[in-house]
Amino acid sequence: MREKIEYQTVKLLLWIAQRLPVGFVYALMRTLTLLVYRLDAKRRLLTQKNLALAFPQITKEEREKLAKEVYSELSKTIAEILLMFVGRFDIDEAVVNKEEIIARLQEATQESPRGIVAMTAHFSNWELLAHFLAKHGLPMLVVGREGNNKLIEERITQPFRKRYGNDTTTKKKAVLSMVKRLKSGGNVGILIDQKAGGSTSLKADFFGKPAQTITSIAMLKQKLDPKIIPFFAARVGEGKYKIIMQDPLEYRAEEEADKAKKIEKMTAKYNEIMESVIREYPSQWFWMHNRWRIAL
Repeated sequence: MREKIEYQTVKLLLWIAQRLPVGFVYALMRTLTLLVYRLDAKRRLLTQKNLALAFPQITKEEREKLAKEVYSELSKTIAEILLMFVGRFDIDEAVVNKEEIIARLQEATQESPRGIVAMTAHFSNWELLAHFLAKHGLPMLVVGREGNNKLIEERITQPFRKRYGNDTTTKKKAVLSMVKRLKSGGNVGILIDQKAGGSTSLKADFFGKPAQTITSIAMLKQKLDPKIIPFFAARVGEGKYKIIMQDPLEYRAEEEADKAKKIEKMTAKYNEIMESVIREYPSQWFWMHNRWRIAL
């Protein structure tokens, strides 16, 4: 019953996004998201604790203000994903440096016989980023968590994510699927900040504190030598984005002889890159996630 109710709720939101004014959709999502901020004390506290850990220099008042901004930014992302789904948000019009990125994508894909690993995070509108890259020549196998609601996952989420040629795989099948894709000259997309654990992760510095981080990117670089390119979609205005496409990362920790140490240093480097972008746009990262396993 719960699964059907959740599915119908999403269908209702899509109906609203299809038929009501765009401004209303943004306002509704902002209202609902800030209502969650008020009512969900556990998630609100986690967000504030994460911000305190990452930015110990800011005051309590500044931290609370930033936490609300985080929820407000998330509301914009949700609104735009709904609008993207129903064809009312033009991703090309939204990207202010579109021509530059398309040219760089063409250059990168022409010189990548071992494939490309697009490294990103739950930052700003990561769904827009995946759509834009696929639409303009970089379709990827995207690693993600399988949704809890099968109706939403199968009928809404998966068709949406595959719209421009991306494919998806679950974390359980990730390693084998990524290796196969890269060996065939294909591309892979990984959100490096997703929940990690087990033998395919280690603790790496993130905002000055150890955070369990996936080692998949470093392992793929060592084993297959694909291009590792960091991508982020930074919101720079209402409905406007700048795609941050950094130069390929060639760092392989050659100064270390031990293979495990190489993986550790490479993974720390990837966290460092992600952190630098988040510091520039602190309200646009998904601070609601328990990245440092904080006890509540």
